[in-house]
Amino acid sequence: MTVRNCTSTPPYIPPNIKNTTQQLNSLRQQMRTNNISAYIIPANDAHLGGYSAEREKRRQWLTGFTGSSGTAVVTLTRAAVFTDSRYWTQAERQMDCNWELQKILSNNAIVHWILGELNVGDKIGFDPFLFSIADWTDVSKLVGDTGIILHSIPDNLVDLIWGGERPSLPNYPIYFLCNEFVGSTWQEKISTVRSQMRAHTQKPTAVLLSALEETAWLFNLRGQDIPYNPFFYSYTLLTLDSIRLFVNVSRISSELQTYLNTNCSDSTCVQILDYGDVRENVINYVKGDVKIWIGTQYTNYGMYEIIPMDKLITEDYSPAMTIKAVKNAKEQDLLKKCHIRDAVAVIQYLVWLEKNVPTGNINEDSGARYVNEMRGKQLYFKGPSFETISGSGLNAALPHYRPSNETNRKLTVGEMYLIDSGGQYFDGTTDITRTVHWGNPTDLEKEAYTRVLMGNIDLTTLVFPPRTAGRVIEAFARGPLWKYGLNYGHGTGHGIGNFFSVHEWPVGLGSSNLPLTKGMFTSIEPGYYHDGYFGIRIEDIVVVVEAQTKYMFGGESYLTFDTVTLVPYARNLIKTEMMTNTQIQHIDKHYKKIRDIMGAELKNQNLQEEYDWLLKSTEPLSHGTLIVASVCLLSITVIANIFLQVSV
Repeated sequence: MTVRNCTSTPPYIPPNIKNTTQQLNSLRQQMRTNNISAYIIPANDAHLGGYSAEREKRRQWLTGFTGSSGTAVVTLTRAAVFTDSRYWTQAERQMDCNWELQKILSNNAIVHWILGELNVGDKIGFDPFLFSIADWTDVSKLVGDTGIILHSIPDNLVDLIWGGERPSLPNYPIYFLCNEFVGSTWQEKISTVRSQMRAHTQKPTAVLLSALEETAWLFNLRGQDIPYNPFFYSYTLLTLDSIRLFVNVSRISSELQTYLNTNCSDSTCVQILDYGDVRENVINYVKGDVKIWIGTQYTNYGMYEIIPMDKLITEDYSPAMTIKAVKNAKEQDLLKKCHIRDAVAVIQYLVWLEKNVPTGNINEDSGARYVNEMRGKQLYFKGPSFETISGSGLNAALPHYRPSNETNRKLTVGEMYLIDSGGQYFDGTTDITRTVHWGNPTDLEKEAYTRVLMGNIDLTTLVFPPRTAGRVIEAFARGPLWKYGLNYGHGTGHGIGNFFSVHEWPVGLGSSNLPLTKGMFTSIEPGYYHDGYFGIRIEDIVVVVEAQTKYMFGGESYLTFDTVTLVPYARNLIKTEMMTNTQIQHIDKHYKKIRDIMGAELKNQNLQEEYDWLLKSTEPLSHGTLIVASVCLLSITVIANIFLQVSV
């Protein structure tokens, strides 16, 4: 049994689960010392990214739960973890009975739960560096005038009890990218950001960059402080006449000092300051006649609270984020070439699976390792872009499942298999999901797969006005599923970049993403998960391009997507009779593109077996026959209502 049972007497805890009693007792003692009745422990670090270094994984260390999303709350008598549906099963498998699982993740739910546990005059403690400005605002409003007090504690209480066992600060090398892998020099990027500062109506004198990817992008620097992400812990304070980089000074080599022009004092020279001095430096800076521009999505409350409101300019994203979101011609070319090499590795993997799964010797873990071994043979490979999701049968029904010693299953010809993986290369980041079956899939499996594929195609081929919000159009990927009462619980798309995070915000198809613009890259990844049986996801990376339309309303080109992922879909899972002529023609056209590009690359790498597989897998679906068109996925009324909401 791999899941705890807290209702039995005594409770059943799997032997691999960590006992958290001592940690909780120690934390509660710290809470009493600080006179607080509840303490909130988010999963993120001070830079609010999707991944953190080991020393920043406070919630994981305290609870045993390793999911990337979720918040822990401890009172003097109860302890709970709040997370969303992606991680419910994982949390039950990883936590002991000290922890309650609250199956929802929202500030409303967390705060209401806490308020129900406390009395008037009690204090809720939190680390201000681990709260985004938006989260702080939400929590503060919810607490309101209840008589319960929010208490900022800059010295993190979990760090105090973690003590000497806490991992040390990362000390890996920081390095700069060669010019062949970047679209602009760091000096050009500095100039572009300063131009936006001068053009801003509120005339900022400085921009504070808090997200790790902002500083990495600005200076074309990379590191490896964060698992799967080529970042390093840093802040940047860029003014109109100075550049201040806050980082572990000992990691700046003489070569980097030369690269960053550190031995001078003009406006294009970088001052290297200690990472821990950023807060004090900003406090001193705002004593003058200045205004600091911040992006609220990635600036923590600990930095925000020290800047007087009359010296603050707030927008959702910093200029570094918005500039980075749109790839220039060179960056687009780099990303496309990166995906060609990555597709070779994935095709090699799929061919290997076809040959070896029937032997019964392949499992989820060995499969996950093999696909990354194949990537390792490709030019410029630097490692996986995230922990590979490799799920067979019922495990594939968990959207973010990762194989472990306790859950690892063999791959068999009788079950669906989902592989979601990606690579980091000097020229780009990749992310692809394919779902396959080597035997005789059921009608339900084929219908579900086809509907997911139809949704992928419907969104990919959509033509939409410039500056359309991604949230407005992501429903097109869900339409074929909605029509039959099906859905999926995760987002439909996220940005991706040039040797960056596999989830590169603020591009994507969610509510908080930037409006779509030519040159942005995003994933399109609808899915369906049949709990306890199988899971399906089909993920491609696409780039926003100009559409060829008969008319041009407002004198601006409309937009559409071009797919840069070049791996065929599972032929034996596609029910063409469910699809429209347009959908089938799109696949046939895309398959021709795959044949032309990947066929040449496979031959160039002397991969004849994979080339033969590619030819077979990309044969046209239509074969010149007439396919009966299916019923329209969304009514004209629904589509009209959706586009009335387009945000410009």
